[in-house]
Amino acid sequence: MVTRIRPSGMNKAAGKPAWAFAPRFRRGAFGWRSDPAITRIKEAIAEIKAANRKDALLAAEGAVLFLQKLSPALENIDSSSGAIGSAVNGAIDALVPIIAKAPAEVPTRRKWLEQLYRAHADDRIPYIETLGDHWGELCASPDLAAEWADRLVETVDAVWSRSRAEHGFFHGTTMCLSALLAAGRYDKLLALLDKNPYPFWSYRQWGVKALVAMGRKTEALRYAEASRGLNEPLGQIAKACEAILLSSGLADEAYQRYAIEANQAGTYLATFRAICRKYPHRKPEAILADLVASAPGDEGKWFAAAKDAKLFDLALKLAQNSPVDHRTLMRAAKEFAATQPLFAMNCGLLALYWICAGRAYDVTNAEILTAYDLTLHAADVAQCRDAALKHLRHMLEGFPLDGVVKAVLARAVELWNVDPAV
Repeated sequence: MVTRIRPSGMNKAAGKPAWAFAPRFRRGAFGWRSDPAITRIKEAIAEIKAANRKDALLAAEGAVLFLQKLSPALENIDSSSGAIGSAVNGAIDALVPIIAKAPAEVPTRRKWLEQLYRAHADDRIPYIETLGDHWGELCASPDLAAEWADRLVETVDAVWSRSRAEHGFFHGTTMCLSALLAAGRYDKLLALLDKNPYPFWSYRQWGVKALVAMGRKTEALRYAEASRGLNEPLGQIAKACEAILLSSGLADEAYQRYAIEANQAGTYLATFRAICRKYPHRKPEAILADLVASAPGDEGKWFAAAKDAKLFDLALKLAQNSPVDHRTLMRAAKEFAATQPLFAMNCGLLALYWICAGRAYDVTNAEILTAYDLTLHAADVAQCRDAALKHLRHMLEGFPLDGVVKAVLARAVELWNVDPAV
């Protein structure tokens, strides 16, 4: 008899859970704290991914089980920070492809979809709400997607046919729209959306996708633009419009109309990099100039982007025109002391300038001295120490320095022509 070897932690002893994560995700397991839950979610994803490298079918079964257990386990967590929601969405994005690509027979996949559908229906918070957006992908075939579309479409139609006063809602609405798209029933999808009394982007995006799939890209663009409104995710709408134009070979129009709005990231530098990747035919300095022009009064926010693009003169100009965080400037002074000493020296001087101007958040005495030391170190490399000290002295004379800043800087006796105790 040949014993099947499973991934570590997957031994199926009778009556015992096959997965290490399974007993950890019992109902209400994590109380109100999100950090332990986020750690366990990451561990579960890693466990399922490890199994997927050896047994795709087993991994898909584990992913379905995990998604079933997820919301009940998290139901008491304080989700106000958004961290747990982000972790769950990341888990869904990671596990959906594993389920969708698994070599499952139709009966097995039907069973998985039923289990996920019930979990989605019972999702009280909700945490796994976005699973509905992936329903067509989870069906893994147009035929199965058509089955689900037929099952759900009448309920969606009935809910949307009610008066606004009835406030109808059906948790399977996005599942239905996703299934209709995956089944290739584009006309039915568009007709159903025409009955929607709530023109939210979360629903209308499926109409855009259907029109694109039908080759009606101009109509898709108009449909997407018509979705703009109060409280709608304008960045997502712009991203969809940008994608339509880019797929049509209209890169210049896509850039002019949507690039900045569609590629907003967590930092200014990340936004700049995202646009540069998407539009490699445009010079980074031209992209940066457009970004700076889009944010009047906040030019300094783009300092890191200019530095990243090695546009050192522009970076200094931006930092001179509006505040830049002193820690960002100090990092630049340290990073470029050997290769771009003049740039590094000026970064140090600007860090001290914005500190003295009262634009440094929560600055410490140690940071003031470090900025001073970094400035002089870069000046020494550039062989212009005297000029740097003269510039710093002249700059500081223009500030009514408070006692703390003056006392700290006065420790560098050579900087002052007066007794440091004064």
